[in-house]
Amino acid sequence: MNIILADSAGFCFGVNRAVNKVEELLSDGKNVATLGPLIHNPQYIQSLCNRGAVIVESPDEVPDNCELVIRAHGITKELLENIRKAGISYSDATCPFVMKIQKIIDKHSTCDNIVLIAGDENHPEVKGFRSYCNGKSYVFRNYDELMKLIENNKLLSEIEVIYVAQTTFSINEYKKCSELIKKYCTNIKIFDTICDATSKRQKDACNLSHECDIIIIIGGRNSSNTQKLKAVCETNTRTFLIESAEELSDIDFSGCTTIGVTAGASTPVCIIKEVIKKMSELVNNVESAEAVGQAVADSEMSFEQALEESLKSLNSDQKVVGTVLRVTPTEIQVDIGRKQTGIIPYDEYSADSSADPSKEVKVGDELNLIIMKTNDADGFITLSKKRYDAQANWNKIAEAKDNGAILSGNVTEILNRGVIVLSDVVRVFVPASQATLSKNDKLEDLLGQTVNFRIIDVDNRRRRVVGSINSVLREARKASRDAFWAQVEVGQKYEGTVVSLTEFGAFVEIAAGVQGLCHKSELSWNRIKHPSEVVAVGDKLEVNIKNIDAENKKISLGFKKIEDSPWEILRRDYPVGSAIDVQIVSLTTFGAFAQIIPHIQGLIHISQIANHRVEKPQDELNIGDTVKVMITNIDFEKKHVSLSIRALLAPEETEEAVEEAAEDEIPEGTAVPIEELLAKAEAEKAEEAAE
Repeated sequence: MNIILADSAGFCFGVNRAVNKVEELLSDGKNVATLGPLIHNPQYIQSLCNRGAVIVESPDEVPDNCELVIRAHGITKELLENIRKAGISYSDATCPFVMKIQKIIDKHSTCDNIVLIAGDENHPEVKGFRSYCNGKSYVFRNYDELMKLIENNKLLSEIEVIYVAQTTFSINEYKKCSELIKKYCTNIKIFDTICDATSKRQKDACNLSHECDIIIIIGGRNSSNTQKLKAVCETNTRTFLIESAEELSDIDFSGCTTIGVTAGASTPVCIIKEVIKKMSELVNNVESAEAVGQAVADSEMSFEQALEESLKSLNSDQKVVGTVLRVTPTEIQVDIGRKQTGIIPYDEYSADSSADPSKEVKVGDELNLIIMKTNDADGFITLSKKRYDAQANWNKIAEAKDNGAILSGNVTEILNRGVIVLSDVVRVFVPASQATLSKNDKLEDLLGQTVNFRIIDVDNRRRRVVGSINSVLREARKASRDAFWAQVEVGQKYEGTVVSLTEFGAFVEIAAGVQGLCHKSELSWNRIKHPSEVVAVGDKLEVNIKNIDAENKKISLGFKKIEDSPWEILRRDYPVGSAIDVQIVSLTTFGAFAQIIPHIQGLIHISQIANHRVEKPQDELNIGDTVKVMITNIDFEKKHVSLSIRALLAPEETEEAVEEAAEDEIPEGTAVPIEELLAKAEAEKAEEAAE
């Protein structure tokens, strides 16, 4: 028989986050209380209680000096406020995806619209959602309930409707309900709030149920998530829901060739391992009994003879425990409970050549050993600790393939086709295609690194193990992406790395597996032709979220800072009344334009060029001249700066007062946008050229 474990079985991101929080608090020696059972798994909850955790139903029951943990389902808005008012120390382990739905409802729900929630109205998660509704809300569990709801509420077709779903709601049912809502509700906002992990878990379970003779689902019977997995599978094959390995004995596996196993989001890895181990034993017993029965039928041997024959294929090495009697410069002598003395040569002590038995072993220590050779004539038995360790580590590696456990090891060699990872003295080959996330990543960079990996193939006959590093990296990256999208909001700041450049901007990685586009217009206040004028691949940038397209998983980023704006620099460093040197850049009939700082020009009106009447600006100034002026006015809204040379000059006593400007000139102090003034100047140049 073949046992297949679904890829997405076990704790989801949110549950794992809550469990880790409680484990962390307990490990730190703190008193912990959870508001209701942390997860839908009686066995795990009991283990927490055995370690001192307390389950309370209300904040009033929280013992003194106790940290209250809010579980992944979240709580109502009112209850959270009561906890805060009571001054109770608490850790909010609400799943980020659940918290995101609460924010959506709080933001979009009003007294003038209606919120529709697909889910179980008695579920804590849904109760929490409804507490954030600012108007009416309705909950339905399936298509039929939604149909009745629509028929009984004509308002749904007349006013705005906000539609969300419980994170664990059935994907297929959600799609059916969405089509129905679109048909009857003309003004609707639909938010896709079913957790990606839930979607993938249900899809994996459905695919597995088409391939297997039987499906075992591990999880709490009260779990909404687990019940939906059962519903998905039982239409395709025989399906059983169990909470522990003990329940397997009630299931008939005879006639099965392939067994599928999946688990709900609240099922710990330890319980999944226990079930798979128990199932393997049951399956092996069935197969062994069938094999023995066939041997009896074929050879007409007795049952005892057939059983004895079947045992001949077992490994002949014998495992024993030895008590150290003496440590010599060349060997370790041990007592294994036989008349012969046990001898462990130093070269059979450890696979680590640097290990020193004389320093690591003392009289009275117990060692796990394998018998290599018995020499009755000499009265001793040759033993090996190294081979016992190797066998134990090999078994650990082989089990890791079955349960999908993540192992760690050191990359010790780089080969043409991959790398070698040494994990507990077992050499694991990782092909190049499984070693890195990208083909562009160099294998050489892994040498000497400690890496996490999974076992994807074990050849017991050839003692060959194949592993995958990138499957763990992809999973970690997905978890990081899920966490990012669960909390990302416009305005947040990140330190990112430029990963690629295009004609129109730079792509910046702001979280593992999450990239955003920083358009070239957002890279600099100056006009640039290509992003490479400002940044290069590998640069670290502090960026902010400008826009989010959650549906298509696209992010727009901003890099240029408001404080670097030329107008902000002007505001900060060049207040009205400042005397500065400027350069004349153009002349018109009504004055001269001068550059104050890059990208900002100011106008020196003809009446402000000198302390006497000026007929033409060209009589006093030339393009390229540097002159000292005073800033007399700044209009930041219209982006206009007025300058004056005259304000810095002493008045001439013999000069008559400067006459007012001609009617076709622009009067001093008039706030005209700089673009308009420049356009007028360009028009004058064109007229002169035409003449």
